Amino acid sequence: MAHEKALTLLESLLGERLKRSDAERAAHGENEAHFAQALPDAVAYPKSTEEVSEIMKVAHAEAMPVTPYGTGTSLEGHHLPVEGGLTLDLSLMNRILAVHDADMDVTVQPGVTRSQLNDELRATGLYFPIDPGADASLGGMAATRASGTMAVRYGTMRENILALEAVLADGRIIRTGSRARKSSAGYDLTHLLIGSEGTLGIITELTLKLHGQPESILAATCRFPSVENAVNCVITTIQAGIPMARIELVNATMVRGFNLHGGGSMPEEPHLFLEFSGSDSAVSEQSELFGEIAADFDAQDFTRATRLEDRNALWAMRHNAHHASKALYPGKRMLATDVCVPISRLAEAVEAAEGAARELGLEPVIVGHVGDGNFHTGIGFDPADPAELSMIESFSATLAETSLRLGGTVSGEHGIGLGKRKYMEAEHGPALAPMRAIKAAMDPKGILNPGKMLP
Repeated sequence: MAHEKALTLLESLLGERLKRSDAERAAHGENEAHFAQALPDAVAYPKSTEEVSEIMKVAHAEAMPVTPYGTGTSLEGHHLPVEGGLTLDLSLMNRILAVHDADMDVTVQPGVTRSQLNDELRATGLYFPIDPGADASLGGMAATRASGTMAVRYGTMRENILALEAVLADGRIIRTGSRARKSSAGYDLTHLLIGSEGTLGIITELTLKLHGQPESILAATCRFPSVENAVNCVITTIQAGIPMARIELVNATMVRGFNLHGGGSMPEEPHLFLEFSGSDSAVSEQSELFGEIAADFDAQDFTRATRLEDRNALWAMRHNAHHASKALYPGKRMLATDVCVPISRLAEAVEAAEGAARELGLEPVIVGHVGDGNFHTGIGFDPADPAELSMIESFSATLAETSLRLGGTVSGEHGIGLGKRKYMEAEHGPALAPMRAIKAAMDPKGILNPGKMLP
């Protein structure tokens, strides 16, 4: 087997925490999206930064590829070991190391999940708001620069990480940033590693900003006669300065998926899912102002929910959008892709996405964190059918071109991974050269998550 010397050395280091069974390899070679299975030669389960460092020293000496793995929920194939080698599963590095209530920050290992952290923080009155839907690991969320439903209020992972510890390709351990809230000292390596998708270093520790749990939370839904009306309502709401906690669009096709998946009976029209948070009076004022704006765009059934179980049910429905989409396409794989545009161009981008899909005879699911101009499109297809594969590739290219033409990006939060490498040159042009130079400087043997990010 390839890399046998390296794996023998790692067995002596990790013992039973180096797994080579077919079942382990297969479990780490699958993905939630439409990419082909890619198997590692082995899976390592380190427990500490020092063990990650020793693993990387061996991998670097033997030129063995290493692909980091969090919870495997990414949608662009980031965690697939397309060149074999070692999958580095960080799930055992799952300790919350320090909570600093007074400074509103926390230091965690990368295998800690979002829900695990918030469960631990509940008694402090603080929480970590970044919510990509899946219960992803915080290390994976940092590596992919995740965001989600609450980014319109709290920003993305980029805005909520103060400091990192990382292991470089040759095993060196570095720390970037500090617990201070700002710095003008040196190159910003923290934000270089955030979103690098495991291609520049292995994140082994994160220091995160925390936020106060709001006094009052109100969730709501309303429906519109068209996607255009719903999106223009969002644009007006944001421009009016209403501090939304969440504002999510689902198109009529997505509502049909929710009904099929959950046995519901929502009217099959575009909906907004909303959340307001703050003091009791602020939440009341925000919801009233939104209701007035929504009425101008012919909104119907503006329904509010304050009980925790009702709010949780609403957001569970939204977070299950990927599985609800599958209910529309039984037996098929899902193309799940995203783009992000300036909010003033959002209606045009969403309409273009729906139009491009329907020209190809496809019925698209659209959900979106539309408060920041980001939306997702899902289409079912059979990867074994060349005609269907060609159609979704054509659709993806059209959607990417549209987002760039409107001043946006080919991915607001899914990242690049395998699926969007082909669009990097169109988005970045000459800036790809310094990106390649950074990669070569930090990973000269190209062993860190090879085959990803850079075309």
